[in-house]
Amino acid sequence: MIAGWTTGTIRSRVDIGARRLLVVKLGGSLLTRPRWPEEIESLVSGLQRPLLLIVGGGAVVDGLRAIDAAAARPPALMHRLAIDAMRLTAVIVAESLSLPIVTTTDGGRATAILDVAAWLATHAVALPEDWTVTSDSLAAAVAATVDADLLLIKSVPPPAATDDLQALSAAGWVDQAFPEVARAIGTITWTAPTP
Repeated sequence: MIAGWTTGTIRSRVDIGARRLLVVKLGGSLLTRPRWPEEIESLVSGLQRPLLLIVGGGAVVDGLRAIDAAAARPPALMHRLAIDAMRLTAVIVAESLSLPIVTTTDGGRATAILDVAAWLATHAVALPEDWTVTSDSLAAAVAATVDADLLLIKSVPPPAATDDLQALSAAGWVDQAFPEVARAIGTITWTAPTP
């Protein structure tokens, strides 16, 4: 347990290992919390295993959603722009935590932040190109591709203790594509700030 954070398990495999790669989806909404760099740095250092962080778009992507709601644009365009926006938040987190940004998942076992747009350019990942996909499913796709565990760092805990990914999606806690993308991942855990 890391001070200031609540954690839980959605699904767990038997062979969890301290050296096994952990793909960490860091919700972009957390970047609007006061003292977020210190909170995230404390959490990341407390995990004590190889981490590959995927930073959500947060307020930047929320702005794109508002633009799209005002005058709908082609879904594939907005999807690509949202992924590009994730690069902006990744740079902010990388600079704040002094972490490198990488474009591949095979660069070693040091903690780094993945440039999702660059990674997707070299991987054939079948995902819808619309608002049904968020950084939740993108992180799940990375974890599934590299056979890693997945940690979802969210601003709130799931609405119920469940391993039913469809129920979590229906509640809006993860995106609509997540249940299918994450079905092959053996271990999925979550962390949220303690209220």
